[in-house]
Amino acid sequence: MIWVNGNLVDDATAAVSVLDHGLTVGDGVFETVKSVDGRAFALTRHLDRLTRSARGLGLPDPDHDEARAACTAVLAANPMPLGRLRLTYTGGISPLGSERGDGRPTLVAALGTAARRPDTTAVLTVPWRRNEHSAVAGLKTTSYAENVVALAAAHRAGASEALFANTAGRLCEGTGSNVFVVLDGRLLTPRLESGCLAGITRQLVVDWSGAEEADLPLDALEHAEEVFLTSTLRDVQAVTRVDGRDLAGPGPVTLKAARQFAERSADDLDP
Repeated sequence: MIWVNGNLVDDATAAVSVLDHGLTVGDGVFETVKSVDGRAFALTRHLDRLTRSARGLGLPDPDHDEARAACTAVLAANPMPLGRLRLTYTGGISPLGSERGDGRPTLVAALGTAARRPDTTAVLTVPWRRNEHSAVAGLKTTSYAENVVALAAAHRAGASEALFANTAGRLCEGTGSNVFVVLDGRLLTPRLESGCLAGITRQLVVDWSGAEEADLPLDALEHAEEVFLTSTLRDVQAVTRVDGRDLAGPGPVTLKAARQFAERSADDLDP
């Protein structure tokens, strides 16, 4: 069952218009929320970021009460132990072009099953660059074609994630994750000014572990003692191979961050 503009409908009949601006030009924002036994994790933070992204596109603020009702409805209708809850909010029906219409935005909430991620993974650095000066830098928009291409390249190389530098050659982010490195014993992650997304899990790890934000060169990955990824469904995931370089791990800093996140997130589902 999927929530579409106020109605809970079967996934076989759920639909939005082919003229929806989210479809025609990618004029939309979204959030992916982890659900555990029918309860959404960090939903308040995700809704706040949905609003920030919507404002960045010039969309009206999403109604948080409606979004919460949508989440509650789909979680109740689709019981599962671990799920991927997706909220999508678009410019609604609009002309065929970049100009937005004056109709109501579209809100969709859908839930799919998720599997527990492996404890370790491999990543690939890709040649394409994040544009930290883009009008949509740092916004979680539905325009993900660049990520699709990069992730496919990572999969062909036997990796689960692709990592980008920005136009200045600084370490930025993954297609759907943030990256942390340990250098000389210090736990570091790229600054938001690099153009990376302000990940929900990223911020919680910073708050709970004492990690520092830093301006990092891409080759920090070559010198790092430890590397790990964070995201809604990865939580804290150790990286044991970067391109062709193997890393011993998970290392002690990564293990501590993972343990802290598991304990704190279990204690509070809406931190």
